[in-house]
Amino acid sequence: MAAVVAAAAAAAARARILQVSSKVNCTWYPASSFSSVSSVKLFIDGKFVESKSDRWIDIHNPATNEVIGRVPQATKAEMDAAIASCKRAFPAWAETSVLSRQQVLLRYQQLIKDNLKEIARLITLEQGKTLADAEGDVFRGLQVVEHACSVTSLMLGETMPSITKDMDLYSYRLPLGVCAGIAPFNFPAMIPLWMFPMAMVCGNTFLMKPSERVPGATMLLAKLLQDSGAPDGTLNIIHGQHDAVNFICDHPDIKAISFVGSNQAGEYIFERGSRHGKRVQANMGAKNHGVVMPDANKENTLNQLVGAAFGAAGQRCMALSTAILVGEAKKWLPELVERAKKLRVNAGDQPGADLGPLITPQAKERVCNLIDSGTKEGASILLDGRKIKVKGYENGNFVGPTIISDVKPNMTCYKEEIFGPVLVVLETETLDEAIKIVNGNPYGNGTAIFTTNGAAARKYSHLVDVGQVGVNVPIPVPLPMFSFTGSRSSFRGDTNFYGKQVPMS
Repeated sequence: MAAVVAAAAAAAARARILQVSSKVNCTWYPASSFSSVSSVKLFIDGKFVESKSDRWIDIHNPATNEVIGRVPQATKAEMDAAIASCKRAFPAWAETSVLSRQQVLLRYQQLIKDNLKEIARLITLEQGKTLADAEGDVFRGLQVVEHACSVTSLMLGETMPSITKDMDLYSYRLPLGVCAGIAPFNFPAMIPLWMFPMAMVCGNTFLMKPSERVPGATMLLAKLLQDSGAPDGTLNIIHGQHDAVNFICDHPDIKAISFVGSNQAGEYIFERGSRHGKRVQANMGAKNHGVVMPDANKENTLNQLVGAAFGAAGQRCMALSTAILVGEAKKWLPELVERAKKLRVNAGDQPGADLGPLITPQAKERVCNLIDSGTKEGASILLDGRKIKVKGYENGNFVGPTIISDVKPNMTCYKEEIFGPVLVVLETETLDEAIKIVNGNPYGNGTAIFTTNGAAARKYSHLVDVGQVGVNVPIPVPLPMFSFTGSRSSFRGDTNFYGKQVPMS
């Protein structure tokens, strides 16, 4: 009987959480229509607060370019209030037992699971990716929350008794204080969930700045964290652009910053934040290569290339945007084009969509210009997605799958991170030549080799200067018990995201 009562209580609690989530969501976007534009709020000291700012940014649905909301550029007073809240909450939260902090995260991961589809719906609405991709976005963030629940092992210190006759030596981890995160538009749930759960479970408080283009998922995640029992002030959320970034870099009460985004922004944040004595970790741009050996499993490799190059419309730092076909593998190119042609481009919430729109008209224009640069510099466009029109969504920011061949390392379309559904293809005669190309590129986020030869796989993984290497794995993002690394121009900092490093402690 007790078990039945407990189950009923749990079901009632889930229903309450879902109702609360829907209610909060409706304050951002009207449930019945998008005819009236709602304002995204700040989250300060456990309350959703209407900003007093006189500067606002429109939020657009990338599939239609309709305005669906607006987000404030927080005032200096509002940002100061958010930091003050973090600072007030820190002493008590840091002294809260690690088991109690773990319990908050255990409840949180369950609430994320219960509300996964609602979070994904918000992502698709604001960011444009397909619902399947959006659910994957949430799920990969959820995995990091689950990893944070293993904090009791991650936080273990070290000891050496009797280091001298009358002395023992101990080391243990202490929280830093107030930490901050600056997230990009392309993973509205996953990237914030890389940041604040790990920091908070270690006893830090956190100031989050989501991308001003896609704030909805982070706001719902904040509500779910509050419902999980996180004390007021342990997580605060501000919105904005350059002023908010500079505020985070400069404020003396912020001890550490996590950033994911472009190289231009990342280098700036790393330099400015470090200059003020902060610990900074910045994951930045990429040009990820897939080296295809002629002995690879052709069927599997072509499928992997298509999914990794064009999934999420290419808007991910781990997209496999460059293929190097070695030797006879160059003959597979026509089949690769035919498979890419079959991908369905549509609004992300439409059934059967394989890829959705780009985030803004400006992003579409940039991608199209980079495709155009290929033809001007001597490359060949085998599949051109620039002119694609999606019925019913003619105003959307759509670019279809695009494949550019005969690419050389000195071409603009190779040197730039395109961040769209574009695969550039180079050809070499040997694996050594391919390794030379990869290592000559300034980025070092991820790479993959497709082969059935163990010696080739070992040689590549040992000689290539890239942080994350996949063997017949096109997007080698590590599970959260390992750190997300990256090297060279793809990363700045001395501690990586998640893994055993638990960088915010």
